[in-house]
Amino acid sequence: MLRQSGMRGPPEEAGRIIQTLADAGVFRMRARLVGTAAYQVYGPMLGVRLPRSSLQTQDLDIAQFTAISVAITKDERTPPLLEILQKSDSSFRSVPNSRKDAAATTYANASGFRVEILTESRSPEREAPTNLPAIGTHAQPLRLMDFLIRDEVRAAVLYGAGILVNVPSPERYALHKLILAQRRQANPAKINKDVEQAEVLLGVLVSQNASALPEAWHEAFGRGPKWQRLLATGLSVVEAKVRDQVLRVAGTIRSIVPGLNLHFTDARPSYDLDRDIVAFPAQDSGGERVLCAISREALADHFGTVGRSDDERIEAFRRHRSEIERMAREVYLHNAVPPDGTVLVKASDVQDLLRRSTGRKPRGPSSRTRVSRKPVRP
Repeated sequence: MLRQSGMRGPPEEAGRIIQTLADAGVFRMRARLVGTAAYQVYGPMLGVRLPRSSLQTQDLDIAQFTAISVAITKDERTPPLLEILQKSDSSFRSVPNSRKDAAATTYANASGFRVEILTESRSPEREAPTNLPAIGTHAQPLRLMDFLIRDEVRAAVLYGAGILVNVPSPERYALHKLILAQRRQANPAKINKDVEQAEVLLGVLVSQNASALPEAWHEAFGRGPKWQRLLATGLSVVEAKVRDQVLRVAGTIRSIVPGLNLHFTDARPSYDLDRDIVAFPAQDSGGERVLCAISREALADHFGTVGRSDDERIEAFRRHRSEIERMAREVYLHNAVPPDGTVLVKASDVQDLLRRSTGRKPRGPSSRTRVSRKPVRP
């Protein structure tokens, strides 16, 4: 039913190999599908159709924690992985490691389809392959992998009657791809694919109010300055709407995103009677339109609006436009991202915003009028 409704399963060759691995008990050993093979199952899981371009793959990535693999007893372990793969295609062979003395971590068949085995690494240096005795193979340790494959979820691959596998949670997968795209240097095609997959998943997760996304974000962000820089830089290359939604659910401000700023034009302001605001347009650094506004109360309390007509309020805005735009920029960069995206300068925020944007003491009743207090005679 899912396939007939337009949900896509893996190509025939990949599906056949995943089925063979599942039948042999590889996923029962808590191995996980990662990479695009895992991404393909998120569409049916989340109830969305994923872009076809981000589903294309010519390989299969499998990961397992070293500690889990070592802890599984000998009588529960699977046959050697190469032996399992050869049941699906007898042409599978080990691919020699780049280090001649290192064990193989990749397998390929005659058509060029590759199966790569991965595990976590906590060392900054490239490590030698690690033995995964539970599934009879060695694996290449990779940085970031421990974040990705923690807290796996069960999912169905749409092949045959359905194959039950383990995959990373979609929240961890999306953030991992966001970070990974910033670490790749030599392969623009993979960078674009990483960004697309991250952007699509994040857009779905925030629209579905996924409660696990803030938790995954804070775990990643809490891993230190390098992770923070990679996450923030990753957000700078996704669609502005998705970026702002992620920042909002994570409780994070826009100023963490490098290069982000707000630019104003001389476009005519307008008064919105329903919301009691003077609205004026702006653009972010990527050219996306941003609606800015200042409330009627803020104009009246701090910018000398005497009359009550719309024209008088707009005139007050024009007289103080540069000052109000500086405050709007402060709100945009340093205040919490609102659900509707409007950058609103409120009366209660003006004094603090003036201090932050200009560095001077704000105007107000206390600075305009000095009250002389004589000492009371006893």
